Amino acid sequence: MSLSDKLDKIRSSPKLQNQHETAIVLNAVEETLRDQKTEPSPTAYFAAVLALLNQSISPTKGIVNKELATSLVYLLDLVTPHVPQALLRSKFSQILTNLAPALTHQEAEAPLLRPSIGCLESLLIAQDAAAWALAQNQIGPRRAVSGLLNLAVDRRPKVRKRAQDALTTVLKHPPPSPSLDHPAADMCAETALKSLKDVAVTTGSKSKQRRQGHDHQHEPGLIHGLQLVKTIATASGGWPSRKIEPLCEVLLDISKSPHDYLTMAAFEVFEAIFEGMANEFSSPKLPRLMEVIIELRPFQEDSQLLPPWIAVVSRGYDVSAQVDPEATFHKLPEIFRSISEFLASSSHNIRVSASECLISFMANCVPDRVLLEPSIHDEKILERLAKSASDLLTVKYQAAWMEVFNVLSATFETLRWKSAPLLSGVVRAVGELRGSESFNGKTEADGLLAKAISAMGPENVLAILPLNLMKPQAGQPGRAWLLPLLRDNVSNTRLAHFKAEFVPLSETIFQRVIENGQVEKTMEIKIFETLVQQIWAVLPGYCDLPLDLTQSFDQNFAELLANILYKQADLRGDLCRALQNLVDSNKAVLALEGEDLLAQRLVSKLIAKENLSHLKRFSSNILAVLFNIYSETLPQYRGFILRCINAYLSIVPQTELMNTFTKVISTLESSLDDADPQTQADKQKRAKADNKMPPLSHTLLDLVITIAIYLPQECFATLFAVAARIVFRDDDPQLQKKAYKLVPRLAESDNGKLALQLRNVELQQLLLNSAAKASIPARRGSSNHDRLAAIAQVVHFLPQSDLHFIPSILSEVAISTKETNEKARTAAFELLVLMGEKMQQGGIVVNAKVSHMPDGAPNATASLEEYITMVSAGLAGSTPHMVSASITALTRLLYHFRESLSTATVTEMITTMDLFLTSSNREIVRSVLGFVKVSVISLPTSLMLPRLASLIPNLMVWSHEHKAQFKVRVKNIVERMIRRFGVEVVEKWCPEADKKLISNIRKTRERRKRRKVAGGDDKAEADARKKKGRFESEYDEAVYGSDDSDEGSEISDTEVLGRDQAADRNKGPQTFIVEDEDEPLDLLDSRALANISTTKPLKARQPPTKKTKAKMDVDGRLLLGGGDNEHDDALMMDYGENGDASKGKPGDGLLEGGINAYIDAIKGKDAVQRGQKGKLKFSNKRGKDDGAMEIDEGEISQKLKPGKQNEAATGGHRKGLGMTKTRGGRVMKNRGGRRGRR
Repeated sequence: MSLSDKLDKIRSSPKLQNQHETAIVLNAVEETLRDQKTEPSPTAYFAAVLALLNQSISPTKGIVNKELATSLVYLLDLVTPHVPQALLRSKFSQILTNLAPALTHQEAEAPLLRPSIGCLESLLIAQDAAAWALAQNQIGPRRAVSGLLNLAVDRRPKVRKRAQDALTTVLKHPPPSPSLDHPAADMCAETALKSLKDVAVTTGSKSKQRRQGHDHQHEPGLIHGLQLVKTIATASGGWPSRKIEPLCEVLLDISKSPHDYLTMAAFEVFEAIFEGMANEFSSPKLPRLMEVIIELRPFQEDSQLLPPWIAVVSRGYDVSAQVDPEATFHKLPEIFRSISEFLASSSHNIRVSASECLISFMANCVPDRVLLEPSIHDEKILERLAKSASDLLTVKYQAAWMEVFNVLSATFETLRWKSAPLLSGVVRAVGELRGSESFNGKTEADGLLAKAISAMGPENVLAILPLNLMKPQAGQPGRAWLLPLLRDNVSNTRLAHFKAEFVPLSETIFQRVIENGQVEKTMEIKIFETLVQQIWAVLPGYCDLPLDLTQSFDQNFAELLANILYKQADLRGDLCRALQNLVDSNKAVLALEGEDLLAQRLVSKLIAKENLSHLKRFSSNILAVLFNIYSETLPQYRGFILRCINAYLSIVPQTELMNTFTKVISTLESSLDDADPQTQADKQKRAKADNKMPPLSHTLLDLVITIAIYLPQECFATLFAVAARIVFRDDDPQLQKKAYKLVPRLAESDNGKLALQLRNVELQQLLLNSAAKASIPARRGSSNHDRLAAIAQVVHFLPQSDLHFIPSILSEVAISTKETNEKARTAAFELLVLMGEKMQQGGIVVNAKVSHMPDGAPNATASLEEYITMVSAGLAGSTPHMVSASITALTRLLYHFRESLSTATVTEMITTMDLFLTSSNREIVRSVLGFVKVSVISLPTSLMLPRLASLIPNLMVWSHEHKAQFKVRVKNIVERMIRRFGVEVVEKWCPEADKKLISNIRKTRERRKRRKVAGGDDKAEADARKKKGRFESEYDEAVYGSDDSDEGSEISDTEVLGRDQAADRNKGPQTFIVEDEDEPLDLLDSRALANISTTKPLKARQPPTKKTKAKMDVDGRLLLGGGDNEHDDALMMDYGENGDASKGKPGDGLLEGGINAYIDAIKGKDAVQRGQKGKLKFSNKRGKDDGAMEIDEGEISQKLKPGKQNEAATGGHRKGLGMTKTRGGRVMKNRGGRRGRR
């Protein structure tokens, strides 16, 4: 920003008081310059402000006028960066003398200090080497830097931050001199280090005085000192070499603090130092720093200091590898052995830190050149590294075997093919451990062997650890457990090894299976079948960028694979993936930018081209085999075959591709003539047939769609002719749906896109003419959106001269927004937007070519407003469904194009929807509510406020409608209105009868705010709410809830607004595992699915451990349930073993029992109480948290009238023990259960 822009910002109506004062001072300065007829240049402003500064700040009197001084220093801070540096050097003493009182005054506030620091920054940058040579006790730059250092640890955050930024800027702009460092760098480092030492000592003594475990107070002085050290280290390109050793001592001492924030702060300082040394100017300091750090090695068992020290060493050698990779690699064996000693420590933290450090060494300190072009010296270093790594498997490191496995895994990943034979001993030792039954770390051993297989290759690993499956020798156990490891980790190896090792093994094992014949399979035969499958599951890895493809993939091996594909259906998946990997892995190498043999895994681009050329010779025969097995496979198992076909179609020679296409398309045409109807009714008639294979025409059309993107232009005429024939067939909906998938498929290739452009008119007529023949499955789409997706591609390539296609197809697209299929709705919304963008680009719409328009209809200019008019025509539809669909379409278009539409168009749309809101049709109003919601949340306030007067009353009419959740929707919209326009505005236009809803929303919002301010509810209350819910019943929650979700609606807001639905899909229902308390669920059990639930399982009720006696009331009736309710004990009798009743029970005829019953009736917890407005309140509680029932006193008196007649008939009192009992009658319910019959 220029100086004039900064000054204009001050002049333009300042809002704050300090800005107002600054504007007055600036105005006075400019008036002075005008009076003196001086041009308002930066130098003129500088001189005028400096003259006024002498009057407001005096070296003897201090700050004379604080407000004036703040404004002047602020202006001086703005001006000094634009003043010539020679002038600043000449005025340095004067300015520093004037600013000194402000910088050193104890009562100086931050608004004065921050611009003063800015002035010092500009002054110090302008100084030359001679000025920096002055001593610190003289008035010169060093004294100013000393003041900045003091302010850099100030207690005020903004002042401290400004001083640190100034120091950084100054140190990054040294004066011209031969030295790389700034002249003040040593002084800054020394001052900062001394300050940090003093604070550390003070903090340490205070910590010792406090009891351990109760020191939770932050140490601000220490944190500020570390920030200053970090600032200087970052700014000066690393720490000065002479000050490195004392700094490391202090930082390591701070690192062992029990407080994590201090340890992290110390690490950040080290990180800043290392980053500063990563450039070529500061890199000479790095060796000395690493020497000092190594010399400061803590005690072997210091669990506090060793982990941070190891972390610093790791980071230091990481930077060293970036600066000088060769020298760092030469030191690696020594430092690797030194750090590996800590793996024998008894402290877990030390072992973990050491293992992470060693992993970092292997990942960062071994150059790529050593692997690709190693020298003799490099080979020796690698041998020493491998020896050190192998020694980690000794008994000495037995306690750290998990960390050792992690280090060895990283070693395999780094050395790759160099691991053989350097780490062969590691593979042998770990393999023997893995084969031991008593070894508990089989999972970790498998992980390490997996890294070995990936690095060394399966041939080297199996040479050390043979499988021993068919002819096991004595003392050589079988290692079938290696097969899954080989399956997951083999790649980039020799295919010849699979042919030599696994093919004969598979033949031998499979011969055992064949010899069993049709006899019932024994366990041994089942194991043999499993081994065969596991062996061929390894083949995809061998085919992933093999090193000898041209030599090993010959005619015999191709014929072997073809025979297995035909004869063994259960192996087709692995074989198809293997064949696909041969093509895809070599194509991936060619797709890489540049030539990187490590990334290309030793396969150059030239070799990759040769591999693909070799595969081309087999591609036509492989495709023939794949086509045949594709037609023999059920549809649910065809995916992997189709992917393999697609891979070989991409490399097949052009002539063979056209011959293949000709054969497939001719067979398809003949099969269409012989095909039977495939409607749903026809399928039901043939439901009992055993043949579940789809018709041949379906299979062939799948193959045609797959081939389509690789075809040349001369084949598209035949392709579109066959597709047009299929599209008009309405007796086979599935085939018709597949035909529509052809258009989106063509858009995936350049030739296909060109075909869609050249044949766009033909496709337009095809889609328009086939609209009447389109079956429901084709309209609703599936994975590729079918018909709507085809229309979208035609619209995408639509020329500006054929825009009449949009109004011709618009009604179908609009009505599709109401489809029940979600994918069809999404495709319709996206197509609506696409057509709008096409119309927005301009052009002419020839209305005479539109089918439903007269021949003499005038042309229209394509625009967004014209498109909205076209869609609005659906509002005059003859059915409510069409009107509702048009409103939904307009809602989506309004949201997407709200910033492009004119105000008049948007206003007209809102006015029209306001009228439709008064409709009596619920389907129409439901769509209008969606439009209103979008308008409220997205349109400008100035546009919506005038419409609220009519919108809110019409909206409130539907707040009383409970069907289709209209009340929920209206409340949600009103909440959005209140949130955006304010409760006063909404309440102003709300009818008097509906203001209760506004009041409820306002109170709910205020309650939420209070809870938020109070920090939320207690955990117990939160758990209670979570368990109970916000409402007393699901009905209340469905009716009165006001969430953003539109439950019960067939169209969600996410679809209408075009938001990403991936996040919503990820938030699926939770899944729970129901398991017994005695044993966990076995997920490998075939019955495990029965124990997976989408609802949270309730804890099973435990049966009572103690049997209770039967309880009866005073009339001798059996009481069921309610055994834990004390009040029920007052209404029943507990008969003992002798048949005697207890004393004092209600109804027993005794005085004590009668008094108890009376007291319980008037004062018990079930007694009648007065509720709101004097209503009688009868308790209906079954538990302490349930609600109560309120009824009117008049209602209860009416209900009691027939009861009095019954009472008179029975004598007006309850039956006692001596009264005659009757049989039969209704079942009386107790509060805890049911009573017997009377």
